[in-house]
Amino acid sequence: MKVAFIGMGTMGGPMALNILKAGHEVTVHNRTREREEPVAKKGAQRAATPMDAAKNAEVIITCVSDTPDVESVILGTDGVIEGAAAGTVVVDMSTISPSATRQIASQLAEKNVKMIDAPVSGGSEGAIKGTLAIMIGGEVEDVEKATPVLEAMGKSISHVGPIGAGQITKAINQIVIAATYWGVAEGISLGLKAGLDVEKVVQAIEGGAAGSWILSNRSNNMIKNDYPLGFRVRLHRKDLNIALNLARELGVMLPVSAFVEQAETSLMSRGYGDEDVSAMARLVREQSNIA
Repeated sequence: MKVAFIGMGTMGGPMALNILKAGHEVTVHNRTREREEPVAKKGAQRAATPMDAAKNAEVIITCVSDTPDVESVILGTDGVIEGAAAGTVVVDMSTISPSATRQIASQLAEKNVKMIDAPVSGGSEGAIKGTLAIMIGGEVEDVEKATPVLEAMGKSISHVGPIGAGQITKAINQIVIAATYWGVAEGISLGLKAGLDVEKVVQAIEGGAAGSWILSNRSNNMIKNDYPLGFRVRLHRKDLNIALNLARELGVMLPVSAFVEQAETSLMSRGYGDEDVSAMARLVREQSNIA
């Protein structure tokens, strides 16, 4: 299948490589052009603009940082909408506003270009390994057309409803992990303060009801107080803002998410916005006087 992939960031680059490995023809574009080079060296073509990338593609994937970025690469000057042929499926794998997703889909539909929203979870590790969880909103036939490409990137592919439903599901995902990150940070800090071998503590509890991907994969960061990038604090805060805005629209109370959003705002103000989300343990450690 001919695939255009726009966005060669921490997630997008490895995702595009996995599509190549699966045997699809891939054309890539990134605003910072040098980020296209690792994928191009593996056989992808390069395009000067999103419009150029979209030409002749059957499936067009966007994976960029925020709602304005998606609007720009799809609807802006030299955007996807100017190059995509009728019947093409645009797959937005960014995490953005559900309402903006529906508006973008509506404008694409005027040119008979289809769209599904397919945000992901699984961090940079999942992007590299091709084991992402993919949450999809859109029409059944459009999802089916894109599925061979999606299967190259994810091990869990769930069609959850109409356009925008994928973004709402991702917002729920970010709500759940917000609470989990904070809970793991508190537990690790208590164990450290009590003088326990916290690695053994993690082994003891991860097989029971407290077990989670975050406990197994991010607790070591919190123990060592070192937070190499998996998923950036500032991007998770952006995602929580989407969830909180949706909650306000629907009249749903999210006090834990609001608290974590403020904690991440504090980390960003101190220059930690590009660290992994597990860096929220910094705040618990500091308040607990743990070096």
